Amino acid sequence: YPGEFTKRAFLNGRIDLSKAEAIMDIIHADNEFALQVGMKQLKGSVSKKVSSIREQLIYEIAFIESALDDPEHYSLDGYGDKLRQIIDSVLADLQKMEDSAENGKIIRQGINTVIVGKPNAGKSSFLNFLLGEEKAIVTDIAGTTRDALEDYVRIQDISFHIIDTAGIRKTEDIVEKIGVEKAIDYSKDADLLLYIIDSSVPLDENDFEIMKMTAGKKMIVLMNKSDLQTVVDIDDVKKYLNKYSHKEEDIRFIKISAKEKVGMEEFETIAKDMFFAGEIQIQDEVMITNMRHKELLPDAIESLKLVINSIDMDMPEDFLTIDMMSAYESLGKIIGEEVEEDLVNEIFSKFCMGK
Repeated sequence: YPGEFTKRAFLNGRIDLSKAEAIMDIIHADNEFALQVGMKQLKGSVSKKVSSIREQLIYEIAFIESALDDPEHYSLDGYGDKLRQIIDSVLADLQKMEDSAENGKIIRQGINTVIVGKPNAGKSSFLNFLLGEEKAIVTDIAGTTRDALEDYVRIQDISFHIIDTAGIRKTEDIVEKIGVEKAIDYSKDADLLLYIIDSSVPLDENDFEIMKMTAGKKMIVLMNKSDLQTVVDIDDVKKYLNKYSHKEEDIRFIKISAKEKVGMEEFETIAKDMFFAGEIQIQDEVMITNMRHKELLPDAIESLKLVINSIDMDMPEDFLTIDMMSAYESLGKIIGEEVEEDLVNEIFSKFCMGK
């Protein structure tokens, strides 16, 4: 059955649950970064860090319990200050792990990228440009694309889930209107928007509507048809984007010609830098790529914040152990120490046969 051999290894204590899940990540890795992170997790990057934190917590829990049972030999004088330093350090480590999950999601699942623009701006030509094939129909007739086209492309070892949408404009055509509504919905969930502008024609109310609805999103503005006589430049677009509350740090501009295949290298570099701020230092950090792990980290963080709050309020030490144990158990679920049988079955059911 799916995952049989990996599940046996986990149940027999040969690997913990985070390492078992790393095996599945390696099998499904579709880019170099995802493979590197999966290999690092299989070697124990996550399990070692989580186990180390749990050891710190259980040591302090045991110390408190011992001091409460045997106050003659174990003193709790000044212990709150010492514990606060330990919990602050653990919280910083957990917060760093939680913060890494956004990059981890992108490495594992790819950047959810949606192409938007008004009809005939060159969206489908750019999709074909990215894919290196004529997947999307390209014509001079505005409104050719009426449904979303999806594909995956790998650029500089990062995967992009690309969605080409219908041109956004006011229309009375029922089918086209449905396509426009889909485009708006897709853009709301995108990690990255590629807003394609035909720089050979003036901006109009359709462009302004797109600028208004995409405020707050990470976006690369692609000034297309740079091979033609241009009537719109980057400064014109910036002026309107500022008007519609776009953040300058979220926007990048590139002049391209999808027809002449100009601007691809610049697009690759900018897309990578927008999400990873330069080179991805996989070797130097514990990176969370598994959404199950990401969902457990806030539980542990919240429990430890309650410990800090109890210390500040000078609460009795046995109150501290309750929340510390809660954090200990949440972290245990990441490595399979505190996990229920039905969750184990669900995880391994996602494996392929023969693994």
